[in-house]
Amino acid sequence: MMFYRGLLLFLSPFCALAQTSPTHNQRTYTNPVLPGWHSDPSCIQHEGTFFCVTSTFIAFPGLPVYASRDLVNWKLISHVWNRDSQLPGVSWNTTGQQDGMYAPTIRHHGGEFYVACEYLGIEGGIIGVIFKTTDPFNDAAWSDPVIFRPNHIDPDLFWDDDGKVYMATHGITLQEIDLETGELSDELNIWNGTGGVWPEGPHIYKKDGWYYLMIAEGGTGADHSITIARARSITGPYRAYKNNPILTNRGTDELFQTVGHGDLFQDTKGNWWGMCLSTRTGPSFDISPMGREAVLFNATWDKGEWPILQPVRGRMPGSKLPQENRRVRGSGPWASDDDNYSFLRSSTIPKHFVHQRVPREGAFVVTKRGLEVTPSRNNVTGELLADSVIELTGQRGLSFIGRRQTHTLFKFHVDVSFNPLLDGQEAGVTIFRTQLDHIDLGIVRLPKGSDKGKASQIVFRLRAEGPAAPGTKTIPVPRDWLNKSIRLNIEANNATHYTLAAEPAERPKKRMIIGEVSAKVVSGGQGTFVGSLVGVFATCNGAGSGADCPRGEKAYFKNWIFEGTAQQISLTEFYPSR
Repeated sequence: MMFYRGLLLFLSPFCALAQTSPTHNQRTYTNPVLPGWHSDPSCIQHEGTFFCVTSTFIAFPGLPVYASRDLVNWKLISHVWNRDSQLPGVSWNTTGQQDGMYAPTIRHHGGEFYVACEYLGIEGGIIGVIFKTTDPFNDAAWSDPVIFRPNHIDPDLFWDDDGKVYMATHGITLQEIDLETGELSDELNIWNGTGGVWPEGPHIYKKDGWYYLMIAEGGTGADHSITIARARSITGPYRAYKNNPILTNRGTDELFQTVGHGDLFQDTKGNWWGMCLSTRTGPSFDISPMGREAVLFNATWDKGEWPILQPVRGRMPGSKLPQENRRVRGSGPWASDDDNYSFLRSSTIPKHFVHQRVPREGAFVVTKRGLEVTPSRNNVTGELLADSVIELTGQRGLSFIGRRQTHTLFKFHVDVSFNPLLDGQEAGVTIFRTQLDHIDLGIVRLPKGSDKGKASQIVFRLRAEGPAAPGTKTIPVPRDWLNKSIRLNIEANNATHYTLAAEPAERPKKRMIIGEVSAKVVSGGQGTFVGSLVGVFATCNGAGSGADCPRGEKAYFKNWIFEGTAQQISLTEFYPSR
């Protein structure tokens, strides 16, 4: 799937035409509505505002909450897991690249919002967490969690009419839960699904005297699907719908694949909607750097009947959408916003920026020189099996910060002020999926040749980890660029490759193309559950001892620009971002 800028230019007038003064019945919207890595979405509507939360695994802050009034425009309003004190030390004791916060459920009951989730990868296996708040627009208002001890993943919360609270999990199992203590009753297996592997992601809904149990099956890959069963009692017996699966794109030639793991909710007019995950791989399942994204579909659910879900496509009918409304509280950006941050002294780190695990205290500070990043001993890869040198694994704070790749085609650049004094000191930009799947362009001091005793030089270094990763490439930084701010660029001008380039910040016409790398490098590998982030890093590449690099230059980043240019919405169509 090689899609070039020329195709975008050819299609843009037609895409724009579809936006021109539609009547109500002609309204459409495009998926994904939460673009970029937003897997396992769970959503509700409360007092005319829709709320969604998604998985984040070991990224921090974690469990982002988005709010919308119209189902299309979503604002980041808070992170449920936003301070280390909520789970002291847990992040730094997590080893796996895809451990962490799995498959949350958000619900509202009795004036409070609840988010139930499970954290995988710590000693002892799984811990369950239930956070709550009366103000989901405020990070600080999210509580410390109530801890429970589950045997299975993907917790759902359901309040029955008699006041009992139930938790359904992978399997599918059902237990009563005490929300104050986390105590669980004995497990009851209530449904095994329709035969697909990994029956998981359960959600229970009560409607017209029936308990409906909707789950995901088939694994989160090519066979992913949503199926449903119902019973007159919450404990069963559950009978499967004869027309299962009720939602899937398996066996199709659609761009949107792996459709599954969804949640259903109503708007204020009683219309039913759903959100689920999908990856834009097409039937080749080859290129998907953004990973699992959140897509919206409408549903019809007549009294006493089974829900009928609209198949997921890039362009969807929107006649029942609420009117466009961007009056949403909160200080975060909209999910599809560009970035334009100067990082002056008065600014703060943007709300949508994330780290790989909880960062070291003081490692990221906005100063008068820009965003100051203190290098970590471990580089972007680290030494994941270095049990005796834990500081090199990434478990003591990786000096990386980034934002989701939210557009198929985009341009990203940032100005770097960095004067490496010792060999191995490096700062740069990266497309990061996991520590084993990333593409980096760094400014680094290296010895000339293989003899470490020789004089060193400052070079641009392009290197990557992951499937189809190319060999490392170095190019000396031109002498007249040294000791000045250098602009580093990452661009996706087509759907399959990234171009990495450098130029003097004050003379952008002097651009130097460092290389082009396939997006396959960050399209799965060791990170099939997550998605790519675009950001910056600083490291001394293992030098020093303990947690500290040798004394040397910190890296300063300013004029951070991310500009989305287009979304791919079918195998043959790109939708311009503006």
